[in-house]
Amino acid sequence: MRIDDTQLFRRIQEKDEEALEQLYDRYEKLLFSFSLRMTNNETIAEEAVQDVFTKLWTKKLPYKKEKGKFSSWLLTITRNACLDLIRKTKTDNVEFQERDSLKEDNEPTPEEHVEWNEKRQQIKSAMQSLNDEQKEIIELFYFKGLSQSKISEACNIPLGTVKGRVRLALNHLNKQMENTNERGIQS
Repeated sequence: MRIDDTQLFRRIQEKDEEALEQLYDRYEKLLFSFSLRMTNNETIAEEAVQDVFTKLWTKKLPYKKEKGKFSSWLLTITRNACLDLIRKTKTDNVEFQERDSLKEDNEPTPEEHVEWNEKRQQIKSAMQSLNDEQKEIIELFYFKGLSQSKISEACNIPLGTVKGRVRLALNHLNKQMENTNERGIQS
């Protein structure tokens, strides 16, 4: 029986090494892939993943189940770790690139490949349901790593509008993903 992510997280907060290993095994590839897409640098992506799991182990992080899925929260922490590392290494203008982010010597199993394809299709489908303004904001915020104030400047719209669009887009994406999961696609 698969242990719930939030249960593993609670056990990690109590310094349960086995729980950390299980969570690492569950999310390492997703976080690495996300980090690599954000940073376009394998070394920085690996460091970001390491930072995330180190923070999970050493700090009392505030996850609240009622505010969203654990995986979304974990990706937000990963995004912030990537941005910190990018700033630290002074890498400018990181671009989102469409490509397979897994190394050849670490080929996924057929089951993992199918799972990744399902998840990718689910995310693409959910992104298509956003209006153009929300889609642009999400791309700039999550995949190009711009701050909300930078997006405000780049798009010439008020900061409050940017924040509202991010919030609305994320709520819409969460609903779309939940609806897809209810129809039988596993997350």
